[in-house]
Amino acid sequence: QVPLVESGGGLVQPGGSLRLSCVASGSIFSVYAVGWYRQAPGKQREFVAYITTTAATAYADSVKGRFTISRDNAKNAVYLQMNSLKPEDTGVYYCNAYPPRPVWGQGTQVTVSS
Repeated sequence: QVPLVESGGGLVQPGGSLRLSCVASGSIFSVYAVGWYRQAPGKQREFVAYITTTAATAYADSVKGRFTISRDNAKNAVYLQMNSLKPEDTGVYYCNAYPPRPVWGQGTQVTVSS
Protein backbone atom coordinates (compact mmCIF):
# COMPACT_ATOMS: atom_id res chain seq x y z
CA GLN A 1 0.00 0.00 0.00
CA VAL A 2 1.36 3.38 -1.00
CA PRO A 3 1.93 5.51 2.13
CA LEU A 4 0.48 8.98 2.27
CA VAL A 5 2.20 11.74 4.22
CA GLU A 6 0.24 14.69 5.55
CA SER A 7 1.79 18.05 6.44
CA GLY A 8 0.95 21.72 6.89
CA GLY A 9 -0.88 21.70 10.19
CA GLY A 10 -0.25 24.13 13.02
CA LEU A 11 -1.73 26.58 15.48
CA VAL A 12 -3.87 29.33 14.01
CA GLN A 13 -6.27 31.91 15.41
CA PRO A 14 -9.98 31.77 14.62
CA GLY A 15 -10.59 33.27 11.20
CA GLY A 16 -7.14 32.28 9.99
CA SER A 17 -6.05 29.98 7.17
CA LEU A 18 -3.92 26.90 6.67
CA ARG A 19 -3.02 24.80 3.66
CA LEU A 20 -2.57 21.09 4.19
CA SER A 21 -0.63 18.86 1.82
CA CYS A 22 -0.86 15.13 1.21
CA VAL A 23 1.92 13.52 -0.79
CA ALA A 24 2.14 9.95 -2.07
CA SER A 25 5.29 8.09 -3.00
CA GLY A 26 3.59 6.56 -6.01
CA SER A 27 1.05 7.62 -8.63
CA ILE A 28 -1.92 6.67 -6.50
CA PHE A 29 -3.70 9.96 -7.07
CA SER A 30 -4.12 9.32 -10.78
CA VAL A 31 -6.01 6.11 -9.95
CA TYR A 32 -8.05 6.81 -6.81
CA ALA A 33 -10.32 9.49 -5.49
CA VAL A 34 -8.66 11.05 -2.43
CA GLY A 35 -10.28 12.32 0.71
CA TRP A 36 -9.40 14.43 3.71
CA TYR A 37 -10.69 13.33 7.09
CA ARG A 38 -10.30 14.67 10.61
CA GLN A 39 -10.56 13.48 14.17
CA ALA A 40 -11.29 15.88 16.98
CA PRO A 41 -10.31 15.02 20.57
CA GLY A 42 -12.71 12.46 22.00
CA LYS A 43 -14.61 12.07 18.73
CA GLN A 44 -14.65 9.63 15.84
CA ARG A 45 -12.84 10.34 12.61
CA GLU A 46 -15.10 12.14 10.13
CA PHE A 47 -15.14 12.94 6.44
CA VAL A 48 -14.10 16.46 5.40
CA ALA A 49 -13.78 16.49 1.59
CA TYR A 50 -12.89 14.36 -1.41
CA ILE A 51 -11.71 14.89 -4.96
CA THR A 52 -12.06 12.39 -7.80
CA THR A 53 -9.64 11.61 -10.61
CA THR A 54 -11.64 14.00 -12.79
CA ALA A 55 -11.44 16.74 -10.13
CA ALA A 56 -15.05 16.53 -9.02
CA THR A 57 -15.28 17.53 -5.37
CA ALA A 58 -17.57 17.14 -2.39
CA TYR A 59 -17.48 18.59 1.13
CA ALA A 60 -18.94 18.00 4.52
CA ASP A 61 -21.61 20.58 5.32
CA SER A 62 -19.54 21.89 8.22
CA VAL A 63 -16.70 23.04 5.92
CA LYS A 64 -18.57 23.89 2.73
CA GLY A 65 -17.67 27.36 1.50
CA ARG A 66 -14.57 27.57 3.72
CA PHE A 67 -12.39 24.64 2.60
CA THR A 68 -11.16 23.83 -0.90
CA ILE A 69 -9.64 20.52 -1.96
CA SER A 70 -7.39 20.31 -5.02
CA ARG A 71 -4.96 17.88 -6.58
CA ASP A 72 -1.77 17.90 -8.62
CA ASN A 73 -1.31 14.47 -10.19
CA ALA A 74 2.11 15.36 -11.59
CA LYS A 75 3.34 15.98 -8.04
CA ASN A 76 1.35 13.09 -6.53
CA ALA A 77 -0.18 15.62 -4.17
CA VAL A 78 -3.57 16.63 -2.84
CA TYR A 79 -4.14 19.87 -0.94
CA LEU A 80 -6.74 21.22 1.47
CA GLN A 81 -6.99 25.00 1.66
CA MET A 82 -8.74 25.91 4.89
CA ASN A 83 -10.04 29.46 5.35
CA SER A 84 -12.15 31.12 8.05
CA LEU A 85 -11.05 28.49 10.53
CA LYS A 86 -13.12 27.91 13.64
CA PRO A 87 -12.21 26.31 16.97
CA GLU A 88 -14.40 23.34 16.04
CA ASP A 89 -12.05 22.65 13.11
CA THR A 90 -9.40 21.58 15.62
CA GLY A 91 -8.22 18.00 15.20
CA VAL A 92 -5.83 15.67 13.46
CA TYR A 93 -6.28 15.77 9.70
CA TYR A 94 -5.63 12.71 7.55
CA CYS A 95 -5.68 11.95 3.86
CA ASN A 96 -6.60 8.59 2.45
CA ALA A 97 -8.30 7.14 -0.56
CA TYR A 98 -12.04 7.78 -0.89
CA PRO A 99 -13.62 5.57 0.34
CA PRO A 100 -10.78 5.17 2.86
CA ARG A 101 -8.54 2.12 2.96
CA PRO A 102 -7.72 0.40 6.29
CA VAL A 103 -4.23 1.84 6.83
CA TRP A 104 -3.97 5.48 7.94
CA GLY A 105 -0.97 7.80 8.12
CA GLN A 106 0.05 9.83 11.14
CA GLY A 107 -1.95 12.87 10.14
CA THR A 108 -1.19 16.52 10.81
CA GLN A 109 -2.46 18.45 13.84
CA VAL A 110 -4.58 21.55 13.31
CA THR A 111 -5.35 23.69 16.34
CA VAL A 112 -7.62 26.72 16.05
CA SER A 113 -7.43 28.80 19.19
CA SER A 114 -6.96 32.36 20.34
